[in-house]
Amino acid sequence: MQETLALVQEKIHAGEQVHHVVVNAGKVVAMQKDLELRHSVNQCHIINADGQSVVWASRFLGKPLKERVAGIDLMASLVEMAHKNNNKIFLFGAKEEIVKEVVEKYSEIYSPEIIAGYRNGYFTSSDEKAIAQQIADSGTQMLFVAISSPIKENFLYKYRDILKNVNLIMGVGGSFDVIAGKTKRAPAWMQNAGLEWFYRFAQEPRRMWKRYLVGNSKFIYLVIKERFSN
Repeated sequence: MQETLALVQEKIHAGEQVHHVVVNAGKVVAMQKDLELRHSVNQCHIINADGQSVVWASRFLGKPLKERVAGIDLMASLVEMAHKNNNKIFLFGAKEEIVKEVVEKYSEIYSPEIIAGYRNGYFTSSDEKAIAQQIADSGTQMLFVAISSPIKENFLYKYRDILKNVNLIMGVGGSFDVIAGKTKRAPAWMQNAGLEWFYRFAQEPRRMWKRYLVGNSKFIYLVIKERFSN
């Protein structure tokens, strides 16, 4: 976490861009067949493990990661950093009422001045370039994209040139829903035990059962296959 924050701050001071992404078990599984997603992820400057299962897998495979860096925790620290350094943020994604609630919360906690702009996450492919230009023209230093995979990863990679003056571009998945209070995060003990996925599944079983139960089984298979293929 501290290394990531330090690198982002360094890039902002240097006027350069850093493209950040997180991976979890589901995304690793999706990247096996979705080659566009795999390319978009692999081209990022920073790849953090958002899922505890990825950290465990790294240890099992003999290439241990230092720690889990949850996207929502990193975003919270980055927004605080933006406030301290008089930087601006752009919020892109979720439903209109959700992203507005996030804007209101950050405006209240910090200052309305921190918000360079915002937009909901409902659009067509023909809108993408104009949205990227809107973000670029806002003068923001940090962009947080709360859209599902692989749309957010591919959007950020595809329009990285238009967004070249935005110092941090980062996907944050369902973070806006949590910040707005629509969904809740698992207690810390469940996060540390690698059970955050189960807590979310319990909140939305119909929508999440396939992603977690099927996806997690595939991830375990991939890890075991990797371990014993060498």
